[in-house]
Amino acid sequence: MQKKSNVFVKNKMFTILLILAVCIGLVAVFAPFIATHDPAAAVLTDALKAPSGDHWFGTDKLGRDLFSRVIYGTRVSVSASLILVACIFLVGSILGILAGYFGGWVDAVIMRIADMMIAFPGMVLAIAVAGILGPSITNAVIAITLVSWTKYARLARSLVLKMKNCDYVEAARVTGSTTIHILVKYMFPNVTPTLIITAATDIGSMMLELAGLSFLGFGARPPMAEWGLMLSEGRAYMQNAPWMMVFPGLAILIVVVIFNLLGDSLRDVLDPRDE
Repeated sequence: MQKKSNVFVKNKMFTILLILAVCIGLVAVFAPFIATHDPAAAVLTDALKAPSGDHWFGTDKLGRDLFSRVIYGTRVSVSASLILVACIFLVGSILGILAGYFGGWVDAVIMRIADMMIAFPGMVLAIAVAGILGPSITNAVIAITLVSWTKYARLARSLVLKMKNCDYVEAARVTGSTTIHILVKYMFPNVTPTLIITAATDIGSMMLELAGLSFLGFGARPPMAEWGLMLSEGRAYMQNAPWMMVFPGLAILIVVVIFNLLGDSLRDVLDPRDE
């Protein structure tokens, strides 16, 4: 317990960023209590009103309260980004572990598929996949997962190649441990810490990619409160109602910066060279 507390005391920046990330999570969880209006309630007589005491962030073209939509957008944007990173983590780590452990044709097939994915610009390929699947936040997550797992697979493969011939793995084989047992007990736990650090640093960039797909019309669909979609809706009113883009854009900026810095701080905390 003392050692854990020392980590937070010694790494003040990490502690501050962790608290901010927790606050973002609390905003998403308690959005119904924080929002001042129904985010989907359209009042056309209040359309394009500037920020005021009644509408802190102003209203959009349908008269919906922008502050409430930004708050509810935290739920969609943050949760979708975390789910996306989790999917990429699982797919990439599993394929990388299998490629590194079995080698041969398994390694060749998985790595050639990864090379094919890397050969195309990631965002362009994600747009193509999302266009085929149809616009929705779920399909956007699937599309980005299909083009982003390669980094995790390569990293997991390289880590497994280093440890698969270690003494403790050979001892497990000699004592009759099954392949599944070795993969689950030795391989996956040993590659997980490094992959978790990578995943933590990718949350911000994945949020940007999801927002980008929604902005282009391949992600969230109206009337969902999602920051990228809100930016897209406000694009036509940039001169007359700039608050429609300013506040969702600030929300994306703040959250992405916090998670990027948190990932970097986590990497520094877990860096064995600091021990």
